[in-house]
Amino acid sequence: MSVQRIAMVGFGAIGQSVFDLIADEPRLAMTRIIVPDGHQDETRAKLDASARGGQITVAASLDLVNDRPDLLVECAGHSAIEAHVLPALKAGVPCMVVSIGALSAPGLPEALEAAAKAGNTQVHLLSGAIGGIDALAAARVAGLDSVTYVGRKPPLGWLGTPAEDKLDLRNLKEKALFFEGSARDAARLYPKNANVAATLSLAGIGLDRTTVQLYADPTVSENIHYYEAQGAFGFMGVTLKGKPLAGNPKTSALTVYSVVRALKNRVSAVAV
Repeated sequence: MSVQRIAMVGFGAIGQSVFDLIADEPRLAMTRIIVPDGHQDETRAKLDASARGGQITVAASLDLVNDRPDLLVECAGHSAIEAHVLPALKAGVPCMVVSIGALSAPGLPEALEAAAKAGNTQVHLLSGAIGGIDALAAARVAGLDSVTYVGRKPPLGWLGTPAEDKLDLRNLKEKALFFEGSARDAARLYPKNANVAATLSLAGIGLDRTTVQLYADPTVSENIHYYEAQGAFGFMGVTLKGKPLAGNPKTSALTVYSVVRALKNRVSAVAV
């Protein structure tokens, strides 16, 4: 297989971890890292420290003429989709997207699809911090009746969200439900916690029909994801207790591994 030239948007905790974990794969070549102007010097310093940054361009945008990648990987947050992913797709560059929660914005999923069609290419929405997405998407073929997602975090994990207006998070003694509604509303009110619910929605029955319940739970020390789906296929229930990423405790380590898996599948003789 030929070497894949990769451009990556973002070099925070997720991007740096992906960069490190694909270093041993010679068929994956990181050629450009896209970060805002104010972060470029810091990014170059990190690359120099890794001893692998000599052939990597750090810039604020893609160069589709002189440095066209084979793939664009978004690891930067919601705003990067409109700024970088849509133009890349329209130009025919396939893309991988980590920030699935952004697709709760009205019209953005349709814009992604239209851009990919215009460029005769494909956008791959990564599974991130949740598992079983392949089974859920397969079940949708037969017909799904319901999908419910339940998220539980330690109370302090909800600081800085509307949960503070409903619960005394610093003195909570028992598990408390503070949100129940659609995945679209959950994404709007809790955007930093939207990726899992949005991923399930896009694989299953959509943002408006997927039910979300969010709990603050002082009895747990991890972020716990559970979802169940029912339909013509039968029933499935999935629980995942994700370990946080060492460089960013608000991010699941599995999110990084989902990116690495997808990248290595592009160049592996056997893809699973």
